[in-house]
Amino acid sequence: MPHPLQNFPALALLEFESIAAGYLAADAMAKRSPVAHIVAGTVQPGRLLVLLSGGVAEVEEAAAAGRAAAAGSLLDEVLLPAVHPGVVGGLLGKRKSIGDALGIVESRSAASAIHAADAGLKGADVVLVELRLSDGLAGKGVCFFTGTISAVETAVELASAAVSPGHFLHAVVIPQLSPDIAANLGNHSHFAQNL
Repeated sequence: MPHPLQNFPALALLEFESIAAGYLAADAMAKRSPVAHIVAGTVQPGRLLVLLSGGVAEVEEAAAAGRAAAAGSLLDEVLLPAVHPGVVGGLLGKRKSIGDALGIVESRSAASAIHAADAGLKGADVVLVELRLSDGLAGKGVCFFTGTISAVETAVELASAAVSPGHFLHAVVIPQLSPDIAANLGNHSHFAQNL
């Protein structure tokens, strides 16, 4: 049976600096619009993420209610009316093997990393190797793309441009990744997972 995130076209993530205000917003979202799936939870460094999926109109209406309820505490957000299936796979922890080149886009927020991943996947013939959000990253988000060198360069350029203003940190393209580093990333980008 597919995960509920895989059944609906729209996805939104709202990222709050205040946990209390974030839960207030999550409650307002759940009460305003019948989205198909809503998940709220804390992440490092003391933020709250609220993920919504469902029909486009329902997700847009719920996200608007969340913005209004937690004015001043919203750090970043993304609303994707037609989320790329690879982003959903990344959110669910699905990993892919590394190909010819590796591209990495790093942002200051989880929402921006999701937006970057979606833009890169839609704009270039690449695969999302991994999508990491907040925990273990001091609140940052990072997405890893693989494919041919030219496709990865395009994906990184588009993904970097999609990051919310003020949230972009760094982006790189590595044309021929060392086999040792590829093996590490093939397992997981988290240090302790590779020991």
